[in-house]
Amino acid sequence: MQHLSKGATLRSIIAERRAVLVPGAANALSARVIEELGFEVVYISGAGINNTFYGMPDHGFAGLAEIAEHTSAIAGSVDLPLIVDGDTGFGNAVNTYHTVRMLERAGANAIQLEDQVMPKRCGHFEGKQIVSTDEMVGKIKAAVDARSSSDFLVIARTDVVSNEGFEAGVERAQRFIEAGADMTFVEAVEQDAQLRALPGMLSVPQVLNVVVGGKTPVIAQAELAQLGYGLVLYANTALQAAVAGMQLALRALKDNGRMDEGGLVASFAERQRMVRKPFFDELDERYAGN
Repeated sequence: MQHLSKGATLRSIIAERRAVLVPGAANALSARVIEELGFEVVYISGAGINNTFYGMPDHGFAGLAEIAEHTSAIAGSVDLPLIVDGDTGFGNAVNTYHTVRMLERAGANAIQLEDQVMPKRCGHFEGKQIVSTDEMVGKIKAAVDARSSSDFLVIARTDVVSNEGFEAGVERAQRFIEAGADMTFVEAVEQDAQLRALPGMLSVPQVLNVVVGGKTPVIAQAELAQLGYGLVLYANTALQAAVAGMQLALRALKDNGRMDEGGLVASFAERQRMVRKPFFDELDERYAGN
């Protein structure tokens, strides 16, 4: 029986429009947790990499090289399809062409590109600046031309809603579809009725980005599937949970002067299992000189 490639699997998942939940990962370990819990797709979050790698906000500090390095590490650790946050393409349309080539080689199965001025800001921040529709259309066309596999997906995001309103976002998304985008992503929609209407207004599957504590209303996955969303992105839920967990455990350590297994921390054995130490122990034994 022939197995689908990761890219073909992702294309099939999106086409089903069942609002598949997509958690974000900022590193290989979090991607492995996502896979083990049974999720179908991993999103490599630019915000997560900026936050964890540099301890800085999502203002586009991480460049293409860092994103590609994280993509390669995550691709080597899980078997799930990977969607990579490509920010603005890291420059103009020619830069975007190079970005797609580099990230596809690193193991990405899809790239998300957005229409902000470089350096970008988180979609739920204030003060975003937007490039012209024509400039973004050029980037999408470059991305489509650059991909080696037809199953590598181009996801086009617009942040124009915050500046010009919902209708402007839908109009841009339509232009992006005409340019070849496989999926569109109208970011930071704040009205519940608009969120519910959006999937029926555009011909390709839609991404809904849920930022915990952000601007977009939270709607249950079952309802979003009925509405016809393709993917529901929770880009930094794992990261925010990790911050809360670290604060809780380390506060207890500081207050109590000790930390034991159980309760607030994973066991030592569980940590080693998650990083596949038994597998490497087997390799060590197999290749030991006897």
